Amino acid sequence: MGKQFSIYKGLQKPLMYKGFQGKYIGWGITSLVMGLVLGGLIGSLTDMVFGGILTISTITGGLYFTSQQQKKGLHNKTRNLGVFLPPTELKHYHHAKAEKNTL
Repeated sequence: MGKQFSIYKGLQKPLMYKGFQGKYIGWGITSLVMGLVLGGLIGSLTDMVFGGILTISTITGGLYFTSQQQKKGLHNKTRNLGVFLPPTELKHYHHAKAEKNTL
């Protein structure tokens, strides 16, 4: 009998960091970076206090938007509400070539 080796099959858990899953980790990091860049740029051009407030509000707004999008699910889905009834009369389509009437 040969040697047996265990095979690593991954974690078998979804990628998660600080409550964000999958692609939303990237969205969260992007909102952090954009907040810092935008706040630093505006702070250096105008007022440091305004830049700091803009940084905090951009990061907070971006992370809030990301968390709201994550609640909707990983893929964008249409959520239709109501009762849908399929049609009961279905048309029959003939895909075969029409036969010629010959006498």
